[in-house]
Amino acid sequence: MDKDSTAERKSWLQRLAAHWGVRTGRALVILLVFACTGFTVMFLKRPVVAFFTQEEGGTPLLFSILYYILILPFYNLVLLVYGALLGQFKFFWAFEQRFFGRIFGRRKN
Repeated sequence: MDKDSTAERKSWLQRLAAHWGVRTGRALVILLVFACTGFTVMFLKRPVVAFFTQEEGGTPLLFSILYYILILPFYNLVLLVYGALLGQFKFFWAFEQRFFGRIFGRRKN
């Protein structure tokens, strides 16, 4: 590899920022929002499961299926809350609209 091709290569963060159409610093904040949301959902799972299931033998299969279906709207709500707290609400609102548009089959005109 010569010096010119190495200088033209972008880091993964720069490529991600370019994909999202934001600066690298803002991409870091966006990644922080995703991380905080994931950790929040992960840490809340155990108390929620313990509250709704009183069995010692583990989590019933039906509850597990319902949990993973119902966690989607909660995750997206928490994502918007963290996005707003860290000043990225506009980005995450557009992200949510694209996400749910793909799920429900709505296309841009």
